[in-house]
Amino acid sequence: MPVLQTDKAGFLLDGRPFRFLSGGLHYFRVHPEQWRDRLRKARLMGLNTVETYVPWNLHQPRPDRFVLDGGLDLPRFLELAAAEGLHVLLRPGPYICAEWEGGGLPSWLLAEPDMRLRSRDPRFLAAVDDFFGRLLTPLRPHLAPRGGPVLAVQVENEYGAHGDDTAYLEHVADSLRAHGVDVPLFTCDQPADLERGSLPGVLATANFGSRSAHHLAALRARRPEGPLMTTEFWIGWFDRWGAHHVVRDPDRAARELDELLATGASVNFYMFHGGTNFGFTNGANDKHTYRPTVTSYDYDAPLDEAGDPTEKYTAFRDVIAKYAPVPSGPVPAPGAKLASPGVVLTESAALLPNAAALAPGVDSRRPLTMEKLGQDFGFVLYETALPLPGPVLLEVEQVRDRAQIFVDGQPVGVLERENHEHALAFTVPRAGSTLSVLVENQGRVNYGQGIHDRKGLLGAVLLDGAELAGWTSRPLPLTTLEDVPFTAGTATPVGPAFHRGTFEVTGPADTFLHLDGWTKGNAWVNGFALGRYWSRGPQRSLYVPAPVLRAGTNEVVVLELHAGHRARTVDFLDTADLGPTEE
Repeated sequence: MPVLQTDKAGFLLDGRPFRFLSGGLHYFRVHPEQWRDRLRKARLMGLNTVETYVPWNLHQPRPDRFVLDGGLDLPRFLELAAAEGLHVLLRPGPYICAEWEGGGLPSWLLAEPDMRLRSRDPRFLAAVDDFFGRLLTPLRPHLAPRGGPVLAVQVENEYGAHGDDTAYLEHVADSLRAHGVDVPLFTCDQPADLERGSLPGVLATANFGSRSAHHLAALRARRPEGPLMTTEFWIGWFDRWGAHHVVRDPDRAARELDELLATGASVNFYMFHGGTNFGFTNGANDKHTYRPTVTSYDYDAPLDEAGDPTEKYTAFRDVIAKYAPVPSGPVPAPGAKLASPGVVLTESAALLPNAAALAPGVDSRRPLTMEKLGQDFGFVLYETALPLPGPVLLEVEQVRDRAQIFVDGQPVGVLERENHEHALAFTVPRAGSTLSVLVENQGRVNYGQGIHDRKGLLGAVLLDGAELAGWTSRPLPLTTLEDVPFTAGTATPVGPAFHRGTFEVTGPADTFLHLDGWTKGNAWVNGFALGRYWSRGPQRSLYVPAPVLRAGTNEVVVLELHAGHRARTVDFLDTADLGPTEE
């Protein structure tokens, strides 16, 4: 049973000096049938450890429901890591950031209008304690003292950038201990935030991506003795819609890694393999302007989104070999890919006229938020009657995050939170016309005070200065498409619509769905939610994991929110397109 300890100089494992050579690998961003492959490639690069967050919002989607199977079978992931000879750094939060929806905090917490997240709000602490109890009890056999791979567990995540309530951090640490965590605890913060985010008696670590000696000196000034470690050594970055695809030169990244390892410090680089924000799980940032993150979490990591080694993989492997044994043999070869271009989507179903068949509506005076509707992700369709014909001005107090507006089913405009838009002028054709507002949750904010990010239409909706009352709020989480009434035909529906087609596969392999000519929406293959696409880029393809496909006939569904491809075709190609990079 390898037990991790610390002394004045560093880490000890079974009484012998030990250094973490770790990389980030989030099980929830990788298809579970591909976990073994990604873990094996981590070991072959020379890593002795992998790190993962735990997304509270997926594991506990409702207060009375806990999920620990399928793609969320964390015990199985830990077993596979152990079988590969890898240790694990576990980061259960409760807050994880991770460019993940809401920083991993479940949306149902925000159903309480005055809830204060990441604080000593008794309601929040009770929810945290309940989550830890549900999560950690089945994980206890996987902690190192019982022969498992988990050597250490993180307390919260970069809390120093959020607040300075040491008593809150102490509660989180005490709760971890009370629920059976008997391995070392640690915190992580950016160097400037170390004092606010660290705890007495708990290992403090630093997050940075360059100038290692300088930042480690700041850590040493805070903690004069004990191990030096960076829990997030940033070797790439994430992308947002409307920007460029961020990359970092592999040679430069390797030099920075070399500088870090030369100090003798331990490292977990972020990320080893980024994976994908499948479905609706991407997060967002809001530093005075809302910026949603793209579907791909490729992160310019040593393993790309499809799990293939990049130049960075080879460069890092060579650096690690200077400091520790690296398995012999060649760099793993890229995985098989398939192409099936020109898939025609022969069936369609308009969203607005069929919304009632997808979910019941809830009547109320004002529009209800997603959280009040008990909804995590997806869309809400709000509808009300307009009293009089003629030109009008519609004003919405808060749009969270993108509202498409229709009158009697005809599109009249879009309001985007990202552009700080709140008002729209249009003409009402007749008294009693139906106003429909389709609101997309583009990802809850995952960093800063903006994590209190409720979705839908918030507050009052005014028409020519008078409040519109009497709304139907219809949640559209789109967790299943079984009730979508597809029909064959050549006419393309007006407004948002689902489109479906089939394609043949001889042998399943990874592929990439390209939606050139489409505008904005979501895509599914065989019912598996691939994520969002948007013609504004930078991302121009969606990763399709091989296990999603099957030999024979496969189904693809596209929800296009605006104008789709004239010929209603999509392409499955053997190469990804994550967009242009900055010169």
